[in-house]
Amino acid sequence: MDDRPRGAGIVLRGSVKPGTSRFLLLGGSGAYSLPEGALGMRLGTRRLRTPFGLANPIHLYERDGFRYFFLSRHGERGYERTAPYVNYRANIFAAKDLGVERIIAWSGPGIVSKGMQPGALVLPDDLLDFTRNRPSTFFEGRGIGFVRQFPVFCGTVRKVLLEVWKRGTKDPRLVDGGTYACTEGPRLETPAEVRFLARAGADMVGMTLCPEAFLARELEICYAPVAYLTNYAEGVRAMPYRRGVLFEGMLDRSGEGRVENAKDAILPLAIGAARKLAGRKRDCPCAVSMERYRRSGVIGPDFRTWVSPGGRRRK
Repeated sequence: MDDRPRGAGIVLRGSVKPGTSRFLLLGGSGAYSLPEGALGMRLGTRRLRTPFGLANPIHLYERDGFRYFFLSRHGERGYERTAPYVNYRANIFAAKDLGVERIIAWSGPGIVSKGMQPGALVLPDDLLDFTRNRPSTFFEGRGIGFVRQFPVFCGTVRKVLLEVWKRGTKDPRLVDGGTYACTEGPRLETPAEVRFLARAGADMVGMTLCPEAFLARELEICYAPVAYLTNYAEGVRAMPYRRGVLFEGMLDRSGEGRVENAKDAILPLAIGAARKLAGRKRDCPCAVSMERYRRSGVIGPDFRTWVSPGGRRRK
């Protein structure tokens, strides 16, 4: 697919119109290497220029009669962009522009809590943000954005993910709840940093959920992640160095198959939840996170007028 930018609202393939779907699956590591047909039939692709730059291509897929949007966070042809350099604002803005109301995102964090094992799925319910250099709000230079971060992730989406999981397979194991610490990257953490994260309450450590989750809340999009645990974070287990491989020895070879199985389980879980949520009215805090500003007349109904790229207030 040719994904080179060719102007505002670039249609790269097929027809992708706002409102075609209200759901976005936001793919993390490995999204670019899914086998042909795994996501269903691709109906179209669109790449949007936003006030915050060019968003990643957003694809419209149909799987078993259900239509949904899909965005690969790290690239289209491979791991082209590490976590610190993902344009989170452009991606979330583009999703909102296409009418997305709910996002399920996946991430592959390392394990901090000794009670967890590689190959398990986790539905995180809290965040620790240790990123440093990422633009983290749509509202630079404005007096808005004082938004409560509880529940951190959409409770409705999390509940439905659990319901879908309980009706299906019990393998791999799914853990309900856990705190995800988000670090800047792209380097991995030191042993001392991991010990610090553990004392701060982290169960797992990754690099992608911040500011993504906070940006979704600013634009009143429901957001919930599914994490598949890939490896033990530095110092949690004594792991010998292995040269020239992913994580350089931090992933036990015996666990590689379990990790792949967990990653493969995310897609049917997410699509199943999205299908169940389709058409359901949103009555969660996510949907009205900016209500106070609307009521006071600070913002209007069009989200495009809320944002201020580069600290300049939009008229």
